[in-house]
Amino acid sequence: MVKSGRAKRMAKHHKRNARSSALNLVSLMDIFTILVFFLLVNSSDVETLPNEKDLKLPESIAEEKAKETVVIMIGREDIIVQGTPVAKIADVMAQKDNDIAPLRQALKSQNDRVLRREAQDDIAGREVTIMGDKDIPYSLLKKVMATCTASDYGQISLAVLQKSSDKLDSLQASR
Repeated sequence: MVKSGRAKRMAKHHKRNARSSALNLVSLMDIFTILVFFLLVNSSDVETLPNEKDLKLPESIAEEKAKETVVIMIGREDIIVQGTPVAKIADVMAQKDNDIAPLRQALKSQNDRVLRREAQDDIAGREVTIMGDKDIPYSLLKKVMATCTASDYGQISLAVLQKSSDKLDSLQASR
């Protein structure tokens, strides 16, 4: 059977359109994957502080969550600001005055990098979180806090572990 020119054109046209009907899902899956990761990363409202194995934080019944601030860790040998060691504890304990110069310089350099734009201008809005073992001497904590105040940080927070309500209920019942 002989086909006319029109029938040949229509057959060719139908073949051409039949091939392009497949849907490409790869790019759509990539977009959804990126969206899922974005939501997973940004859905958490909990601030995770750096953790050191030998650091035992004191416990508290405070309800307020930690905010993103400059973090000072007081370890067994070093004072660490944002993961960088700045001073040795033995040297700090040996000095007479409350001002720790290397800590003050590290805190001043953190003003621009870590703090929110509003807190850079407002001294009362600048926050620092101190993480220290529950057994550190008070004189060391006092020196660190005095240096934070001298470095224009208006709010000083101490990192603690939140007590569970079960422990709190049993503590109140025993009184």
